[in-house]
Amino acid sequence: MSFKLEILGFLLLNFFVLSMAQSLRTVNWVLEETNYTRLCSSKKILTVNGLFQDLLLHVHKGDRHGVKQPRNPWSDGPEYITQCPIKPGANFSYEIIFSTEEGTLWWHAHSDWSRATVHGPIIVYPANGTTYPYSKPSEEFPIVLASWFKGDVMELIQSALESGAEPNQSDAFTINGQPGDLYNCSKPGTFKIMVDYGKTYLLRIINAIMNEEMFFKVAEHNLTVVGMDGAYIKPIYTDYIMITPGQTMDVLITANQSPSEYYMAARAYAGLQYDNTTTTAIDQYSGNYTAPSTPAFPILP
Repeated sequence: MSFKLEILGFLLLNFFVLSMAQSLRTVNWVLEETNYTRLCSSKKILTVNGLFQDLLLHVHKGDRHGVKQPRNPWSDGPEYITQCPIKPGANFSYEIIFSTEEGTLWWHAHSDWSRATVHGPIIVYPANGTTYPYSKPSEEFPIVLASWFKGDVMELIQSALESGAEPNQSDAFTINGQPGDLYNCSKPGTFKIMVDYGKTYLLRIINAIMNEEMFFKVAEHNLTVVGMDGAYIKPIYTDYIMITPGQTMDVLITANQSPSEYYMAARAYAGLQYDNTTTTAIDQYSGNYTAPSTPAFPILP
């Protein structure tokens, strides 16, 4: 299957996939400014269809009867070979055909730092009639790590380019658009996943943060990395991951701890100038139990 994207606005949304097509599904996206509140303050951010980190593409790997076409260097790839930005009021149609990729990918805007708010997951399921090379998980959760800036991201990067200085660090990291419990005015919106004891889940983790490698861990749970960047890998067993900007990882987690609530958390690896705060979400078990006053917190490297 392929998607024909009708994009309205002034940015090119950049995709990183080849394709194989049999039928065509059209998705209409409108780039627009929308008001969002985070960290006790509001501002307008660039969004697609008014959504920030809620727009997912679900596809299946293309079937073997499709027609394979090469990558289009004018609409895909590094910034120096990407199409000119779409002008206000104009539109752009782009056909994506999925072929060899299977797993988790992502899409994002490609004009300065516009990708800070214009991005989202692409979930490429196995081709019809096939399945995962591991036991099918009970459920899947996209986990998008991102940056939140109180200021205008386009002005921040422009000022940095003019002065030659490092761009200002972000004011927060987010998980699925929410900074989490440890930031001001953020506790009520903390992202949660609900799990059942004994079941295995697939976390599709994407690092959409502007410049930071990130540690990610779920308190008291082990992780199994089974895919990276739209391809399966030999499983890696670990209790935390380090994920770089632009990278995706498919990670299995089994709910095998005492039913309770557990933090999943992410923070920056290192750097000369970086945000050393921690973004959190909650892994919440179903069932009857007394919830802790504070969920168990992971010890990050």
